Amino acid sequence: MKFIIITGLSGAGKSQAVKAMEDLGYYCVDNMPPALIPKFAEIYHKASAPSDVAALVCDIRGGNLFGELSGALSQIAELGYPYEILFLEASEETLIKRYKETRRLHPLAESGRLIEGIRKERELLAGLRAQADKIVDTSLMTAAHLKGYLMSLYGGQEPGENMMIHLVTFGFKNGIPLDADMVFDARFLPNPFYIPELRNHTGLETCVRDYVMEQPESLTFLDKLTDLVEYLLPQYEKEGKPQLVIAIGCTGGHHRSVSIAEELAKRLSKQKHSVTVTHRDITK
Repeated sequence: MKFIIITGLSGAGKSQAVKAMEDLGYYCVDNMPPALIPKFAEIYHKASAPSDVAALVCDIRGGNLFGELSGALSQIAELGYPYEILFLEASEETLIKRYKETRRLHPLAESGRLIEGIRKERELLAGLRAQADKIVDTSLMTAAHLKGYLMSLYGGQEPGENMMIHLVTFGFKNGIPLDADMVFDARFLPNPFYIPELRNHTGLETCVRDYVMEQPESLTFLDKLTDLVEYLLPQYEKEGKPQLVIAIGCTGGHHRSVSIAEELAKRLSKQKHSVTVTHRDITK
């Protein structure tokens, strides 16, 4: 028997996580009062097979009851029931955007600003985050990407299949993405900006991409970059890193970086990696 305690910041994707766990055959309970967890574990243990699994969501919605979670976890540990904490989080910018889109109230911002509620919750959960076995930042994940990642994480795939790769293109004149794990500079490549007929197009269009990829330097750069990423992925995976943000920049983030990122995404996808691509500055 195995328990997964799902917790984390409001708006970080716990509801989507529960759906993924249910698809994996987990018995899921959302927003269970922490004081009931030891009794639930005892009942479930007696009624379930050794291979059965359960996922319980406990978060700040429980109000004052949430403060009992630490004691509840200590009790189930004393009873000999193994558990794992999955902590979901996201950037302030992402959480604000999600709350504005859904028009829901943050549980800690009923009488104040949304940003204050988010920061208060992050502070309150800092201790629990430090105890977590797995921490997943969902800032760059869609619901589908989060589901796929959790299903690979808890579905028994071989190591190396879990890593989410996020390719982000940008213009150096607008600053480097703050969440980048690795940054690559494509400004040494011939610039389509100086070709009049290509200037107002982007690397998402065939004319620009063909121009960039016809350059010998581009092919060499792409080959070496692909080899480097393929080498690093299993190394990061061994360290338990759930996702890798690779930023590729050029001057404006319209031409060279976009073309390289799109081609790199194709190569990595062919190797069965989970890849997302975001062109941060393409409309600036």
